[in-house]
Amino acid sequence: MLNMNFDKQVVINTADTAWVKSPAPGVWRKPLAREGVERGHATSVVRYEAGASFASHGHPLGEEILVLEGVFSDQTGDYPAGSYLRNPEGFSHAPFSQDGCVILVKLHQFQTGDQQKIRVNTGETPWSPGIGGLKVMPLHGFEGEQTALVKWPKGEVFQKHRHFGGEEIFVISGTFIDEHGKYPKHSWLRSPHLSEHHPWVEEETIIWVKTGHLLR
Repeated sequence: MLNMNFDKQVVINTADTAWVKSPAPGVWRKPLAREGVERGHATSVVRYEAGASFASHGHPLGEEILVLEGVFSDQTGDYPAGSYLRNPEGFSHAPFSQDGCVILVKLHQFQTGDQQKIRVNTGETPWSPGIGGLKVMPLHGFEGEQTALVKWPKGEVFQKHRHFGGEEIFVISGTFIDEHGKYPKHSWLRSPHLSEHHPWVEEETIIWVKTGHLLR
């Protein structure tokens, strides 16, 4: 197992970690959390070389994807950087990338009853006003779990707050900061239930955020 204690904070700068081969030729991973070998709960950054593919497969308890670079594809379409996908249990696909891509992937983590299939091109979706100068783009919500993109303007300081049900962050651009450290582009943070911090940024920063999902 890797980083499966949800009562402990985990911080990984994925730019500093090595790629690991997957079972598919030309597909590489940076594991962030993993329950077992090729099974169960997993969170990873995955890179497809140009022309790489996976055989058709399903995803018990779902699959969640954020395309970070390039174009990710399967039989349902081509998804450029910024695409957010949710594939519920019962969905099968044979993913590939013609020119190569990098994606954030979460497997086997859907709540029971969450059967919503989602396709969002965040590059074409408008932002909504958030607290202070923040802008928010909601992506998914189900029974206390919320997922969104949050855009921080340069110099924004957010109030100190506590995370009921925990918080998970992936830094898409810029540098996210709190009293515990600085987290550059492609950093992954997972903070437990009732953890708290006082975040800010020095440059415009966009983060992917999931909250309320770490009590299960």
